[in-house]
Amino acid sequence: MTRFLPHPDLLASPRHRDWPAYPAPEPVPACPVPGSADVVVVGAGPAGLAVAAALWHLGVHDVVIVDRDGRPAGRFLDRIDRLGQRVLRSPYEHHPGVEGYRDCELRDFARMHWSLLTPVERREVRMSQAGHRSVVPVDVFEAYCRHTSAIHGVPDRLWRGEVRELDLGGRRVTVRGDGFAVDARYVVLCQGEERREAPAGWWSGERPAAVGYWDEPPPASAGHEVVVGAGLTSAHLIHNALDRGAGVSWVLRQESERYQCSDVNASFFRAEGRARFDGVPWADRMALMRRERRASVMFEFRPSLRAAEADGRLTVHRGAEVAAVGDGEVLLADGTRVAGDHVWLALGTVPSAGTGLLPGDVVGARDGWPDLDERTLAYRAEPRVFVAGAPTCMVLGPAGRNIDGHRVATARIATSVTAGLREQSAVVHV
Repeated sequence: MTRFLPHPDLLASPRHRDWPAYPAPEPVPACPVPGSADVVVVGAGPAGLAVAAALWHLGVHDVVIVDRDGRPAGRFLDRIDRLGQRVLRSPYEHHPGVEGYRDCELRDFARMHWSLLTPVERREVRMSQAGHRSVVPVDVFEAYCRHTSAIHGVPDRLWRGEVRELDLGGRRVTVRGDGFAVDARYVVLCQGEERREAPAGWWSGERPAAVGYWDEPPPASAGHEVVVGAGLTSAHLIHNALDRGAGVSWVLRQESERYQCSDVNASFFRAEGRARFDGVPWADRMALMRRERRASVMFEFRPSLRAAEADGRLTVHRGAEVAAVGDGEVLLADGTRVAGDHVWLALGTVPSAGTGLLPGDVVGARDGWPDLDERTLAYRAEPRVFVAGAPTCMVLGPAGRNIDGHRVATARIATSVTAGLREQSAVVHV
């Protein structure tokens, strides 16, 4: 098997370079959120950007985008910066654009700004041009998101707000939040994923003070840190702690690290991979998801983590089940106590499936996944509300949670929404 080996220097890719100015997406409009729209998109992350761009190309411009952060891909990038992440897993072929339209693609965007790239980053672009797997610096991705946002008019339709409820009464869906309500013909939920909370029983009562989740600010100082988790997030937390001069104990519930380039088999990014989920019984889909959504650490971490383990700065507890978590310590099932000044929990993420915004019978959640129409990606029980992003995995396969999967979902959603609007318009004019 050929393994993908990104250069370790990519971990030091520059961040916040002086990119050419694009029409600024900030500040968000000061005027009130409109009271009605053809389409409301909830979330302006990579999936929301893809949906907004696709609707723009299809001539749907009466769109309101509501995002809790109020910036295109703002929360997505803030989480990345919280970890100090410098490259994305997604290759240059995967970007928050639109299939079938002549937008500037991510690789071409990088080539246009060649002088701003480091030699190692340029090598990644050349690898992509040659058809090889490559990774994208976060800085390039952020600049491209600003570019995509600007050319598709996203800043003019984006408002900061927290959506609290979708009211399904009447002929339209009312999107309600703090201080606003928008009546829409269609709603597209692009809420991304939330961190996975610790299992019940790891502690009782309030979370211990010296325990935090991966997306929270780091402690002011910690001489020794404990990291619980197996994936890319854990690798970043360990890398950051070692950089700060802290010792680290890594509680790895798996038997070994998985140094692979992606947590999704490449076949699932192609039509034949997605077809493995078409018409397949639910139990078989669940088995595929368990097998294919694997925790992984990208290869560029291997040299530094192995060196740290060899010289004693990193202690790895492999195959270690967690029994309880206390204030600055983790109790393993075999009775071992792993102590430190701070415990990080990096337990993965779960898709935002619409729970809390929609009635439970509409979400139709099974094993955490919503019940979606496989042709349109609307809820079966509510065809006016669609979902893009991670919740589509049980329809599109595990690549549904990746940026390329957002584009596949967007194509289905935008086509369905546009057809519905035209049909409604034709009825009105008859």
